[in-house]
Amino acid sequence: MMHTRWSNSFAGEEYARIYSWGNDPARKGDYVLASPSEPLDLPQTLLEPVLTRYATLNGFQARFDTSFIKFEREGKHSPIRVKLRDQISKHEYYVRCKYLFGADGARSQVVRQLDLPMIKKPSQGFAINVLIEADMNHLMENRMGNLHWLLTMDKVHPDFAWIGCIRMVKPWHEWLCIIFPAPGAKREVRSAEEYVPRIREFIGDDSVDVQIKGISTWVINETAADVYSDGNIFCLGDAVHRHPPNHGLGSNTSIQDAYNLAWKVAYVEKGYAGPELLHTYNDERQPVGLDVVTQANASLRNHGRIWQILGNMEETPEARVAAFNQLSEDSEPGQQRRAALQEALRLIHREEQGLGIEMNQRYQSSAVLTASDDQCPSFDTDPLEYYHPTTFPGARLPHVWLSKSVPSNAISIIDLAGHGRFALFTGIGGDGWKSAVQKVQHNLQIPIVAYQIGFRQEWEDRYIRWEQLRGVGESGCVLVRPDRFVAWRCQSWKAGSEDDLMAAVRKVLSL
Repeated sequence: MMHTRWSNSFAGEEYARIYSWGNDPARKGDYVLASPSEPLDLPQTLLEPVLTRYATLNGFQARFDTSFIKFEREGKHSPIRVKLRDQISKHEYYVRCKYLFGADGARSQVVRQLDLPMIKKPSQGFAINVLIEADMNHLMENRMGNLHWLLTMDKVHPDFAWIGCIRMVKPWHEWLCIIFPAPGAKREVRSAEEYVPRIREFIGDDSVDVQIKGISTWVINETAADVYSDGNIFCLGDAVHRHPPNHGLGSNTSIQDAYNLAWKVAYVEKGYAGPELLHTYNDERQPVGLDVVTQANASLRNHGRIWQILGNMEETPEARVAAFNQLSEDSEPGQQRRAALQEALRLIHREEQGLGIEMNQRYQSSAVLTASDDQCPSFDTDPLEYYHPTTFPGARLPHVWLSKSVPSNAISIIDLAGHGRFALFTGIGGDGWKSAVQKVQHNLQIPIVAYQIGFRQEWEDRYIRWEQLRGVGESGCVLVRPDRFVAWRCQSWKAGSEDDLMAAVRKVLSL
């Protein structure tokens, strides 16, 4: 994942490269500070079997080769009957359920039957995913990266395979070759025999044997649902936000949808919260999905700008080569083209080093409480490119390392939060919050814990980061929801704080 590259072919002449995914020496610290976890390049085809195995071993029933036909219900909160078809036996049957979750992808039948309003912009075309077996281990030493954009401007472009992008699936023998047809080309899948010669051109090394393992197409969408839910039916994932894979936020955003929704449904079902809490799912996640769709498409358009500057948008190989050669001219047009390329590559940092769009979600809903005198801190860096850690209500809990006074294994504050419960963090002088938490737990019967962080407290602030980020006084508190987003905070412990906490939790849970 070290670089993103642009070249004439995988093995051939390189046009440009940039650092990606936190590998820029100037940005590595940002990634280390943002999370206790290291980034992992794990393709969906390898991730899904892991998730499926975990789910089936923990009480979930997965019905493969099964199609959703329709749902039936009398009212928006009535029990639901879902009609399914077993594609092997062709048997059709019903499942009764209290909730229906439409996580059925970009062709969502649940969204279609609900007739959810969609925000839809014109498609940017389509692409073909070609899964290939090709041993390129001998090429990797000086080409380390996970995205290789291939622009063969000196060759005749077949309309069905204009530009290629190769990314690793299994190092270094299995790859995904993403093929972009020429603008205006008909959406179709060609035969493997037609793709292989073009893929060989993209690779640029005749010694590499290419075997095609699978072919599929996808539309470059710019679509988001205006509303994610309808009564007791909730839609999530690609069903409600559809975009190209730029920024790599497809599965991530989908998982975030589920993470936001799951604890709320669980709390309502267990009687911990009022049903109005479920309304906050749409309020919190819809703006995030729309933002991801917008930014992913903006980044793809910026790639188009790079293709244009490198000459790939010209009609003929001769014109493309002439435009490309201008980049090396000692002339004013040459200088202008080089400057344009550098600026376009700089903008790609928003995608390849876009920690901000990954981490800066700010929820606004009735499940987030902000005091009238509390203000979100201001930051002077690009919110798409840089993460802005804060405990302002609606933000994700920032990662900091904690440990015991006698040196022990460090633990992230993120791992103290979550686990299906609320967590309250306080410090020296905040002893009263612990008894206040016990009262909340007793009166509301909800899972909630309290931790004190500070010098010789329950947890030590190992690198003095919590001191910098907590945003409240030592005796104040930060209340974190089960999904590890900040629900409420208070600057200091004072008379009446116990009642303030009780009132805050009740409002967050719509009680």
